[in-house]
Amino acid sequence: MITDVLTAVALYLAIQDFNKVVFKKQKLLIELDKYAPDVAELIQTPMEMHYIPLKVALFYLLNPYTVMSCVAKSTCAINNSVIAFFILATIKGSAFLSAVFLALATYQSLYPLTLFAPALLYLLQRQFIPIKLKSKSFWLYTMQYASLYLCSLVVLICLSFFLLNSWDFIPAVYGFILSVPDLTPNIGLFWYFFAEMFEHFSLFFVCVFQINVFFYTIPLAIKLKEHPVFFLFVQLAIISIFKSYPTVGDVALYMAFLPVWSHLYRFLRNIFILSCVLIFCSFLFPVLWHLWIYAGSANSNFYYAITLTFNIGQILLISDYFYAFLRREYYLSHGLHLTRQDGTEAMLVLK
Repeated sequence: MITDVLTAVALYLAIQDFNKVVFKKQKLLIELDKYAPDVAELIQTPMEMHYIPLKVALFYLLNPYTVMSCVAKSTCAINNSVIAFFILATIKGSAFLSAVFLALATYQSLYPLTLFAPALLYLLQRQFIPIKLKSKSFWLYTMQYASLYLCSLVVLICLSFFLLNSWDFIPAVYGFILSVPDLTPNIGLFWYFFAEMFEHFSLFFVCVFQINVFFYTIPLAIKLKEHPVFFLFVQLAIISIFKSYPTVGDVALYMAFLPVWSHLYRFLRNIFILSCVLIFCSFLFPVLWHLWIYAGSANSNFYYAITLTFNIGQILLISDYFYAFLRREYYLSHGLHLTRQDGTEAMLVLK
């Protein structure tokens, strides 16, 4: 409970600072005439942004997934708290604290390693360093941040060694996460697939499944290099969906950021359907679990079908937000009323 409150406070402070940055950036772009003349309705106003930090904190604290995670006494709450403080340190511009908290999050569950890229991009922007591969200042700052991160991670691992007087914790923790030996049913994608797979194929497909978490980092970094906080949000969702042992607490963390993107609602295409899918799946999880494990009137196929539907719903939700974000950015630059060369109205299509 205490860790959940700390997470909510950290998110509140982080989004409060982020809103100030967004407002200053908007004001500068308006002064430089970077926006199209007919997009005034797309610009975020201070009144609209005022309650967003509070909404984020409440979205996290009052989310049923957070409550369930708290009731279950899951250690995911600790990991969420560390990630929230990492986000706060990053948005505040503290490279040292950002690297330390990121190292701590990686030390706990490995997958937050992928948050290195959005954090670095945000800190580079805050220091007004151009994100260009030929820039010396870019590589210098990248090396500094990477060194802080790696040194912090090495210190944590060495402390673990001195406490245990053994390196056995590395295969026991990180090897366990990567090799997925425990196939106990959960809300993830791994357990059913590898329970049904022949042993000699498992190593190849474990690698394929694990690559999913890390594979999208580079293309997203290229596409969203000017929007690192949205990149961070997407990356948190990817971790929640594709990690080997996900919990509902992971879902609660990235969903807390949804109020930050409330200005995208007008561009979302399937938000109502996807919301219904996620809600119904959440209700059906315990029902089908009971029918399978206790009543014996169902089997693993029923439970995995809901798991698969739930994760597909999450993927489509993030894809919808990604599409809406890119669409709004395009309209800001080119105007709301797009026309073809022949003067007819054009439709924006994401490819």
